[in-house]
Amino acid sequence: MKDLISAAVGMTAGVLSWLVGGFDVPVLALVICMGVDYVTGLIVAGVFHASPKTDGGGLDSRVGWKGLARKLVTVLIVVVANLADLLLEVHYIRDAAVAAFCANECLSILENAGLMGIRIPNILTSALERLREKGEEDGESEI
Repeated sequence: MKDLISAAVGMTAGVLSWLVGGFDVPVLALVICMGVDYVTGLIVAGVFHASPKTDGGGLDSRVGWKGLARKLVTVLIVVVANLADLLLEVHYIRDAAVAAFCANECLSILENAGLMGIRIPNILTSALERLREKGEEDGESEI
């Protein structure tokens, strides 16, 4: 049974790795940024009760599941970008998608840190505000 489970996990990991274009530095960076963002979001809600996503600022399982669903869709977009690279025989579409999502995750991490009361350098705060304003101008509700 142990060998069967190990084989299934190995095959699943291999297929997922192929789908995202390999488990290289960009994908590793995205996975780490996604994990840090999720954990900092949990800390903001669970410890500081300062989440803007819930009425009381505390933990809400539906909000958590929505966050995980968004991260899953992010990975699916990376899969599609990798398939576009393969189809067009180029090597930049996936990396561009991963870089954009990494930047988005980093902004969210900074936002979470700010909600915890961590002082963010002015240059980062102004960049975050400009990106937020740009997103609102473009019709986006979140960064």
